[in-house]
Amino acid sequence: MDYVTYIRSKVGHDKIFLNCVAAAIMNDKGEVLLQRRADRNTWGFPGGIMELGESFVSALKREVMEETGLNVEVKNLIGVYSDYSDKYPNGDEAQPILLFFLCKSINGSLSAENDETLELKYFNEDTKPFLVNKQHNDMFNDLFNPNNEIIIS
Repeated sequence: MDYVTYIRSKVGHDKIFLNCVAAAIMNDKGEVLLQRRADRNTWGFPGGIMELGESFVSALKREVMEETGLNVEVKNLIGVYSDYSDKYPNGDEAQPILLFFLCKSINGSLSAENDETLELKYFNEDTKPFLVNKQHNDMFNDLFNPNNEIIIS
């Protein structure tokens, strides 16, 4: 049983903290890979929730592989995003604590053939689609407006 299923069996839909990771995977044109998510049919960064026993980095690598088919190398931390609330389509509520990493694809084949991904596409700052929530919007804006500091919100 995965962590979210386990904890939800105890607390139902009540608001909980979730430890999350997301990847900014850039191509040679300076565009970032986004995922059109199956749960909400909107765009966001590849990533997800840590399982018990995982580090942030191992969770990130697992989630990116599951959602995109790519193996990534983590380059650096872009920011920590914690001042957000989210309500999922099934009624679950959470305060996601998300670490956002710049990553480089090292191998694999880009693939949207999984239960969580409808489409994968690279976007630049000017072609940003509607994103899943304020947290992902803030992350996108921070990615394209770097100030050489780790963002903490």
